[in-house]
This record gives sequence, C-alpha cells and structure tokens, in this order.
Amino acid sequence: DGFSSKEERSRRALRGVKTVFVLTTMLISLLLFSAPILLVIADTLLPSALLSASLSPSSQSLQDKLRAHFANYDFRYSLVDIPLVSIVRSAVIICVYSLCDGPRLCRGPYLGITTVCSLLSLAFVSFKASYVFSVPNTSRGGYSRALEMALFISSWLLAIGHIIAAYKISCRERRKLLVYKIDIEAVSACNNGFPRYQKILQEQREK
Repeated sequence: DGFSSKEERSRRALRGVKTVFVLTTMLISLLLFSAPILLVIADTLLPSALLSASLSPSSQSLQDKLRAHFANYDFRYSLVDIPLVSIVRSAVIICVYSLCDGPRLCRGPYLGITTVCSLLSLAFVSFKASYVFSVPNTSRGGYSRALEMALFISSWLLAIGHIIAAYKISCRERRKLLVYKIDIEAVSACNNGFPRYQKILQEQREK
C-alpha cells in the first residue's frame, strides 16, 4: 500500500508538472502572438505615467501642468516630448501591423517601418538624454530624477522591444509561408504523379 501510494503521488506530481508546462507554453505563445499590441499599449501608457509622476507636485491640475510644459517647451529640459514620441511611434507601428497580411508581415513593410520608427525614436531620445543629464539639475529631488531616468530607459527598451517583436513575427510568418509552400508543392506533385502512376499500371495490364 505504501509503495502504491507513493507511485500515485509521483504520477500526480508528474501530471501537475506537465500541466504547468503546457500552460506556460500556451501563455508564452499567446504573449508572442499578441506582443505588438501589448507593446503598443505599454508604449502609450508607461512613458505618460512616468512623466506624470515626475512632475513636481503642486496645486495645479495635470492638464494645467502639461499646458505649462508645452508653453515653456525647451528641448534641453522639457520631457513632454518623450511620451509624444512613444505615442506617435506606437500609432505608426499598430497601423502598419493592422494593414499587413501574412506575406507583408513576412518580408514587407511591417518589419522595415517598425525598425525605422524605433531607430529614429532611439536616436531622438538618446540625443535628448545627452542634454538632459549633462547638467545636474538641483531644482528637482532624487525621486524626480530617478523617474526621469526611468522615462528614458523605458522609451529605449520599448523601442528595442518593437524591433524584436517585429523580427519574431517576420520569422513566424516566413515559417508559415514555407510550410504552406511545401504543402502546395506536395499536392501538386501528387496531382501530377497519380495520372502517371495510373498510366504505368494500365501499360502493365496490357502486357
């Protein structure tokens, strides 16, 4: 009885491990399949949230603060353009992604436009960071400074994430097209091969 109970527990543990593995694989596949949409959502919300948190607390509303930032915009100090770059980048990428089908996702405009948009935004954010962090700003506390750094880092990482997601989708669609091409060639070979086979059988019977 003790041996059978141990064997039953080991079977249950093995089934549990298999179930966890299958669920994890399905979750990873779902995340990879929906990666562009998730990245667009994160790219739209995260930089805006970090900018809002980094603004100095005051009695003004968020709308008044943003209006003041736009009115007093200075490329060397203002950070309001970082979320705008992320929003524009995400809008372009999601529009191209929604308009492309399988072949275009494989080697069409999606990967190219995503790469160009991400690299341009990376160059802009990197160039701006060289100005923002070159001069120490003592008017803001360490917490606001850390949020500003997080704003730049998140923009960099999300831009790289867009490129990686586009490349993964391009590879996935290329594999699908390859499998589809192999299936079409196999069907064509069968259609061409069976009449020939029938002809050979007929010749053998006549002999």
